[in-house]
Amino acid sequence: MEEKVRVTILDDHQNIIDGYVFRLGANAQIEVVATLNYGEELEPALSAHPTDVLLVDVNVPTSAENPNQYPILHLIAKLLETHKKLSILVISMYAERGLIRAVMEAGASGYVLKDDQTSARDLASVVLSVAGGGIYFSQKAHQIYGTLLSKENKLLSARQLEALSLCGAYPNSTTEELADRMSVSHSTVRNLLSAAYTKLEVNNRAAAIAKAQQLGLITPILQPAP
Repeated sequence: MEEKVRVTILDDHQNIIDGYVFRLGANAQIEVVATLNYGEELEPALSAHPTDVLLVDVNVPTSAENPNQYPILHLIAKLLETHKKLSILVISMYAERGLIRAVMEAGASGYVLKDDQTSARDLASVVLSVAGGGIYFSQKAHQIYGTLLSKENKLLSARQLEALSLCGAYPNSTTEELADRMSVSHSTVRNLLSAAYTKLEVNNRAAAIAKAQQLGLITPILQPAP
């Protein structure tokens, strides 16, 4: 029997959590293992319930006693280092350029806007894609982030090319294995690859490798001699 993709949800609005659970529960490949309303519940929950994909709102209170905003943004990299197989999908009402950039640079696997009805309807597919190593943006978030990257540099950086080259050479390697080869943290590799995906206008590793090879950015696969 194929293992299910395990999902934990952090959001301070119970009706939103209920909607996520309803949509994800209709897919037999997904299991919601924990739902949380407060930031301080997150790390204990991830330790108690192994999770593949974390759906998280960045604007949640710290605890029932402490209404101040929990600093989830600053914990994303730490969570990814502690939980090696975890992917983080941010779902937020804020379409702010700086926030989207910070989330992605911290190593998140995508950014979905709460008013994006298409993403809401397809949430199960989005979760499965992210669990498989892909990235996902709401259309508006993608435009914001892609415009930001293109203004800075339309070309892939040397480290992004290095990461894609390693992906091409070792297509079955995990993010952790690629990080070991590059002598960096696995959240750094996630960040390098997600930025590369955005610049190449693709949403997964295989498509990024293929496009980079097509564009001559990395060495193409050798074809056998006739």
